[in-house]
Amino acid sequence: MTTSTPIQQRFSQLKTQGRCALMPFLMAGDADLSQTRATLLALQASGADLIELGIPYSDPLADGPVIQAAASRALAAGTTPGRVLEMLNSLRGELSIPVILFTYS
Repeated sequence: MTTSTPIQQRFSQLKTQGRCALMPFLMAGDADLSQTRATLLALQASGADLIELGIPYSDPLADGPVIQAAASRALAAGTTPGRVLEMLNSLRGELSIPVILFTYS
């Protein structure tokens, strides 16, 4: 039995509807995690199908100046991967669209 992920389910729904996905990008913790939480809910309410959520890191050179600046602001605000995951966990039951974490290893 094959089980599809929420991301696969969403893309399948979009294909059936003949629509493209609206998948905005947001850097977690820019300006702070409470703002990120509010923005995730606002994006969902505004029709986003999925959200790409950036996890800030200290050397975002490959991402260009906008994402570099957002990552720097988020790190300065004390954002950590653990705090991002805690914030996402706090949204269970409120945030129903898939969130794709954007990070490097």
